[in-house]
Amino acid sequence: MMASVCLRSKKVDYFIIRWIRFLCGCLLLFALKDAQAQKITTEAYIDRYRQLAVSEMERSGIPASITLAQGILESASGNSRLAVQSNNHFGIKCHDWEGKTAYHDDDAAGECFRHYASAEESFLDHTDFLMSRNRYAFLFDYKSTDYHSWAKGLRKAGYATDPNYPQRLIELIERYNLHRYDRGLTVAARDQPAKTNKSRQNQTTPKNTAPSFNDDFSVSIERYPVRENNRTEYIMAKAGDTYLSLANYHDLTLRRLLRYNDREETTSLHEGEIVYLQPKRPRAALGMKTHVLKQGETMRDISQKYGVRLKRLYYMNRMEEGSQPPAGTSLNLRRKKR
Repeated sequence: MMASVCLRSKKVDYFIIRWIRFLCGCLLLFALKDAQAQKITTEAYIDRYRQLAVSEMERSGIPASITLAQGILESASGNSRLAVQSNNHFGIKCHDWEGKTAYHDDDAAGECFRHYASAEESFLDHTDFLMSRNRYAFLFDYKSTDYHSWAKGLRKAGYATDPNYPQRLIELIERYNLHRYDRGLTVAARDQPAKTNKSRQNQTTPKNTAPSFNDDFSVSIERYPVRENNRTEYIMAKAGDTYLSLANYHDLTLRRLLRYNDREETTSLHEGEIVYLQPKRPRAALGMKTHVLKQGETMRDISQKYGVRLKRLYYMNRMEEGSQPPAGTSLNLRRKKR
């Protein structure tokens, strides 16, 4: 009798154990499926962050394709532990960081990485990181459409230790056609019927409005008549133009175009604003000797009006760079002969 009871008890225990194992297996399977369902695809990652990448390109000149490709590669399309737990999409380590930090394994165990409040903050800091370090300065001499040079330059500057880093970025850019975002605020329709494109010609992005990123329209860019002032070529900006879009259109680097127009960063352009395509002259044209400053006029306004380099204008008038003389001040436009 006792042996029979023990045998039944063992059978019950056996079935209970099997049942528990079955339940654990089901729970594990559901957990894995849930994790897979939450995983971000590369296409979804691009769709989520492309507008932010283009916005940062407008601010800095860093190709949107490079930003997106780096984000995809460094964060596994937003699925890496560093991206999920610390919102760090570009693998930027602490360095001189004063914000929140996190520790993850990389080239060595337990390395210090920057922790961000959001993915957007990571994208902004990525731009600032590249713009603020001298070793990356040469990159900004490349056009924002030259993603090949940017990819190779990042490796040369020491952004990554992987010798194949440039090739991996370029492969991602071309596989997902990311270079379509390097043309500015609008995206050309490559696969749309001609009738659709034609019906949308002559549209421009309204000033001070968010750009559209539907990928199903194109904007025809009218020809910019090239004029000349003080033997220097210039154009007149149109509604919706930016320094970056004009630099790309006229085959110039953003840095060079900003330098020609005495700008240090990408600022908005007004319709009809003068944009020089060549370096301005050290003095005004013959016959233009002085200018009396009117209310509201700035030194840069005078520099643009007469095609005279801003630094030279300050020098000829013995003024400190960055100062603003009051209205009524008579400015020398040509250096006086001694």
